[in-house]
Amino acid sequence: KPYKCKECGKAFSYRKSVHRHERTHTGEKPYECQECGKAFTWLTTFRRHMITHTGDGPYKCKECGKAFSCSTSLRTHERTHTGEKPYQCQQCGKSLRSPLGLRIHERNHTGEKPYECKQCGKALSCPSSFRRHERTHTAEKQYECKQCEKTFSSPLGLRIHERIHTGEKPYECKECGKAFISLSSIRTHMITHTGDGPYKCKECGKAFICPSSFRSHERTHTGEKPYECKQCGKTFSWPSSFRIHERTHTGEKPYECKECGKTFIYRTTFQGHMRKHTGEKPYKCKECGKAFISPSSVRTHMIMHTGDGPYKCKECGKAFNFPSSFRIHERTHTGEKPYECKQCGRAFSCYTSFRTHEKTHTGEKPYECKECGKAFIYRTTFRGHVRMHTGEKPYKCKECGKAFSRPNSFRRHERSHTE
Repeated sequence: KPYKCKECGKAFSYRKSVHRHERTHTGEKPYECQECGKAFTWLTTFRRHMITHTGDGPYKCKECGKAFSCSTSLRTHERTHTGEKPYQCQQCGKSLRSPLGLRIHERNHTGEKPYECKQCGKALSCPSSFRRHERTHTAEKQYECKQCEKTFSSPLGLRIHERIHTGEKPYECKECGKAFISLSSIRTHMITHTGDGPYKCKECGKAFICPSSFRSHERTHTGEKPYECKQCGKTFSWPSSFRIHERTHTGEKPYECKECGKTFIYRTTFQGHMRKHTGEKPYKCKECGKAFISPSSVRTHMIMHTGDGPYKCKECGKAFNFPSSFRIHERTHTGEKPYECKQCGRAFSCYTSFRTHEKTHTGEKPYECKECGKAFIYRTTFRGHVRMHTGEKPYKCKECGKAFSRPNSFRRHERSHTE
């Protein structure tokens, strides 16, 4: 065997064989799938992968119809449906679906990082992470987001990114109902339920896949905030929070509503705003069935039932999740109304009520009905109007079963039973 690998000394009979082998050291993956952007070291592996898109492999999954060229690949895939994880880590007891997955996981314990970037020297334990990193140096980013013009080196990266704008979260946690934009995000989240990540917090026992997430979490206990804003001196525990905060100084608002043109600093605020136009309320209270546009709204509402919020009113005992909501509520007792309209002098205890009132002077009507074109100042009025078209009547009387489209009509009807 005259051809030897310079990295590990392995010998081969043919020059092309040693060239193919060398890719295991360099991380080179010349065969890229045009469908999903996944890259492969060998042509045979690439061809096998293409079967998952074309569906013409001899081994088909009975659950989802995905096809494979070999029976071992099918068996590994089937475990995604059955949940079977036959390969167990001897260090932490974590179970995995495939021997390759186990080998990559074990590197979390050994610290082995066999994939080194030739550009910057950074070493990684996982080949897929290594490939993603390499693209930051070399790959042309040809896939551009039409919303914000951000570019990506693979169509899969673009598709996941686009969900930030659309609000689509196709991966839902069966344990708590929380939804995610990518498969990797939900896998990371699932560790909070299973507790089988390699990095465990000594304070609360929460587990994490990667050391960076673990270190960030530790700051919730230590209170450490290493990221400081040079503009105002405010400090943050996480770089993502710090970057978002910077927008308050730069004025950057990357999320724009196509319906009314309003722009937002925060993605969550943007997604919540979009539901004001669509009328969608995907988050329901399990106690009373009331629906909300955001998970934070339903969490805040749940305090009414549980009474276990951290901020409690001394006057009436009502509990709140957030100090801002608590302060607004206190004004109902003190009578304080710090927001005064310059046009008519009317005062308000809540800033949002004040901003809504201002529209009565400016004539602004941001909520327009797609069915008939009628516009409204108030979101509640708009939603009630939309129900005239859809026929939806979410307010049902427990006494007689009569249903109503508007809450005020429902409350008036309820009085007919009690009076």
